Amino acid sequence: MARAALGVLGSRVRSGLVVGVESCPMPPLEGVAGSHPIPSPASEAAGRRALAIARAVGPGEELLVLLSGGASALMAAPAEGIALDSKRGTTDTLLRAGADIHALNTVRKHLSSVKGGWLAACSPGPCRTFAVSDVVGDDLSVIASGPTVPDQTTFADALDVLRRFGGVEAFPATVVSRLTEGAAGKWPDTPKPGDPRLARATSRVIGGRQDAMIGAADFARARGYSVVVLDAPVVGEARAAARSHLQDVAARARDAGRPLCVVSSGETTVRVIGAGRGGRNQEFALAAADFLPSLGTAVGASIGTDGIDGPTDAAGAVADSTTLTRARAAGLHPDHFLRDNDAYAFFTALGDLIRTGPTGTNVGDLQIFLIA
Repeated sequence: MARAALGVLGSRVRSGLVVGVESCPMPPLEGVAGSHPIPSPASEAAGRRALAIARAVGPGEELLVLLSGGASALMAAPAEGIALDSKRGTTDTLLRAGADIHALNTVRKHLSSVKGGWLAACSPGPCRTFAVSDVVGDDLSVIASGPTVPDQTTFADALDVLRRFGGVEAFPATVVSRLTEGAAGKWPDTPKPGDPRLARATSRVIGGRQDAMIGAADFARARGYSVVVLDAPVVGEARAAARSHLQDVAARARDAGRPLCVVSSGETTVRVIGAGRGGRNQEFALAAADFLPSLGTAVGASIGTDGIDGPTDAAGAVADSTTLTRARAAGLHPDHFLRDNDAYAFFTALGDLIRTGPTGTNVGDLQIFLIA
């Protein structure tokens, strides 16, 4: 996105910042490598620098913000009284408890100086945002925690998220205090719809999960497959979503031509109760393996479009109608790995992890099923 903007705007760009999982300076744009899904000190440096750039917008100038999924962690600027480690711990606890992106970002916005509209609010000039969405429903206030758009959630909403995902006692005391004090009116809430500071801010979504599905479907047709695209988003707990989704795939496959490619997308969650490693896509694929033989000769994959699935070096995993047979022959018990949230070790042993490396953008997760 940064390269495309520079290609169009050229010398009209005075300064700026590119934040990603790797440092990628593009003069006159600086480069900072943040961290995802847990923010790092570099993420905080990126957030502070972004705020400084926004405040430095001069007369006749405009702030251009290009967002993709993952920016909530890559660009972090904790609010007054909140240490980065407290924010990191809060994010980790919510992720492990299975909080979805809407719940997670409600809390993030109320612990931040950059999210929830604050970035645009501190710019003295117009702000224009173009976003690539990794959020089901493409809600601009949720994508990257909405740094340039009004926020309708409140401190009280954020407190309620803590209660639902572990209880307030599971979170750092400074975080609970900040949200409790904010709910009591001690701290200003995030800018709301109608806030004059955002009157000159405009935003639009320029890409999302539908684009990924169209690309996959077009590629499959070019390879000779009949294609079925399931528009309904794949959401919920990964292992439960895999089971219900396979039923949908089977139903749609009955009357479709062969060979068949079924394409879907969305974003699931994982409630971590074990000590293993993995991500939502790997866990989805592991749960799906139990049902694939019922489709005949079939293969399925679930992939994070950013190339990163949880705290691993894999984008996701592939399972097929022989996965269970091969696992048993290797002495692997799928249920054990699923109970321990250890899909990474399971698919490592079978050689069925998918590694793409970071792709540089994020439009959620993509599922592909091929049936002979």
